[in-house]
Amino acid sequence: MSKILDKIHQEQVKKDGVPEFTIGDTVHVHVKIKEGDKERVQVFTGTVIARNGRGSTETYTVRRISYGEGVERIFPLHAPSVAKVVVEKSGRVRRAKLYYLRKLTGKATKLDEAVEPDAVVAAKAKAKAKA
Repeated sequence: MSKILDKIHQEQVKKDGVPEFTIGDTVHVHVKIKEGDKERVQVFTGTVIARNGRGSTETYTVRRISYGEGVERIFPLHAPSVAKVVVEKSGRVRRAKLYYLRKLTGKATKLDEAVEPDAVVAAKAKAKAKA
């Protein structure tokens, strides 16, 4: 029975891989919207406040403030309706879930930016020079 479930999960997983992002990152989620016979891409920008599940059923929650009102959307990680996810900046957090941001307003909702160690920056520069 588990072999059948594993096969179904493998079919649902995106083939081109998923972007690397964590809790606290500010991301641009490009969502495909179908209106009638037309299809367009709409960008939802916000902070990742949670990741749930694993495998083909994994989801992540993105929160932003729109016209003074908090808006949250839950996206499946392997959904075909999500065209791409672009990480704008990485936030430094000490929690697995950032639900406390729901109570905060204004500048208090801003997260500190994560600083990469010098070794990681040097390795990325070296890889970019080779390419």
